[in-house]
Amino acid sequence: MTQNKLYDTECHWQVKSCLPHGEDPRHMSIRLKLLRKKLGITLEGLAEKTAMTKSYLSKVERGLNTPSIAAALKLARALNVNVEELFAEDQPGQARYSLVRSGERQPLAGRSDGPGYAVLANQIGQRSLLPFIICPPMDFSDSTFKEHLGEEFLFVHEGQVEVDFMNERVLLERGDALYFNAQTPHRLRSVGDVQAQLLVVVHDADE
Repeated sequence: MTQNKLYDTECHWQVKSCLPHGEDPRHMSIRLKLLRKKLGITLEGLAEKTAMTKSYLSKVERGLNTPSIAAALKLARALNVNVEELFAEDQPGQARYSLVRSGERQPLAGRSDGPGYAVLANQIGQRSLLPFIICPPMDFSDSTFKEHLGEEFLFVHEGQVEVDFMNERVLLERGDALYFNAQTPHRLRSVGDVQAQLLVVVHDADE
């Protein structure tokens, strides 16, 4: 399996009205540019490290595009930072725990008709579990299947979700949970009249 295929460069889950309002959704683009410049990495260099295009990364830095969770993981590895540092301000020291109130979540913005996700943890030192709240799109408008290193856990908080594994589709009801190897090609969509909300926990495995 080629690594270039593991990380899609299109928006996977983007902000939707079901997510609470947090900081300016352009915040990640600002953080990405600051981190890249702090490390002295050019856009070309970052593109090479992440197998993403320079034009795509430029759009991310200008707030015109939002990376998928898989792409955010790849960017964090390339910049040698924890993935939530792409979303949050630096904090003084490392706390023993992370508390994110419902009104303090940081949603990411993209196309107005796209889905959405928000980070559910702040900086608490080195960790491998990354929690998100996600609102999948109502259809498979993006034909790209997502793959990334590690494992993934889904819990349906609201609505119904269909998970497409290319050769099999699984329908999840409210309260259902699904655990799988994240290198398995997958994509999600909300089904029914209610916009689905998912708790997604990604295990960020080392390369």
